[in-house]
Amino acid sequence: MKEYVGMVGAQIAQVLLIIVSKYAIADGMSNYSFIFYSNALASLILLPLSLIFHRSANRPPLTFIVVCGFFTIGLLGFFAQVFGYSGISLSSATLATTLLNLIPGFTFILAILFRLEAVDLSITTQAKFIGTVVSIAGAIIMTLYKGPTILSSLLNSKLSQNLLVQPSNWVLGGIFLAIDCVFGSLYMIAQAFILKKYPAEMIVMFSYCFVCTILAALASSIVEADLSSFSLKPKIRLMSILYSGIFGSAFQVTVQSWCIKRRGDGVYLGSLLGSVIVVIGFYSVMWGKAKEKSMVVNNGGSSKLQNEEAPLLQDVVEEHIT
Repeated sequence: MKEYVGMVGAQIAQVLLIIVSKYAIADGMSNYSFIFYSNALASLILLPLSLIFHRSANRPPLTFIVVCGFFTIGLLGFFAQVFGYSGISLSSATLATTLLNLIPGFTFILAILFRLEAVDLSITTQAKFIGTVVSIAGAIIMTLYKGPTILSSLLNSKLSQNLLVQPSNWVLGGIFLAIDCVFGSLYMIAQAFILKKYPAEMIVMFSYCFVCTILAALASSIVEADLSSFSLKPKIRLMSILYSGIFGSAFQVTVQSWCIKRRGDGVYLGSLLGSVIVVIGFYSVMWGKAKEKSMVVNNGGSSKLQNEEAPLLQDVVEEHIT
């Protein structure tokens, strides 16, 4: 029961994060400053928690490979955030929340390339392949076909007008969001490796946020000429940073139709069709993974391939959900 409550809470938090970040960026805050502030705040929160939950007596040894792993997941996460927030600013919250469902499919493809996932002709593997292809097809529909408006936003304020997307930016935003999903999948696979070698979750997440903070500061010093983008006024910027720093690591999509209807952009026919196709593909992939897990349990874990290869991707996908 706790897992279901956690999933719902994570999904709500992710949807709200996309919305508040869209407001902050539309108000003039740059992507790099948003990433810097949110990860800096998250680092300050995670540092004392890391010291509390992982005391020196039971802390795993810190090796050079582990430190390199910290930098790797920080770098991948930084690029994912850069492309993600750029895609949100160029497209819509509708597109961003729906394309998050591509991450399990991309993770499956990358796991095959890295030989972390077994490839056979079983029905579960076929379901994952078909689900991945269908998810990508839905994403392409959402990106290339916007269609007529079928549900307008209820907000008519000046700020909501800033959230409207120019048609010329829709495709580019969708491409950026797809790249974000690829980097997000790479990040989760890399994180799974690091957690196997260094099973201290709080320290790993603190290191990730700290590396993202440093990279965002360096990128801002190079590309940001206007220091006003770092201002936390008006309050919407400060509120979005506080929310992102505290709840920004939460994932998954839920209540998105209600949130978009109340806070975001209009819903378009292309978005609706693409959303349905992406979700169908997403659950096809997840069904295949669930069947594989059931087969492993029923077989008593006798297969070396199932014991050594499948659980890593299973952990990665479950981590995205929870």
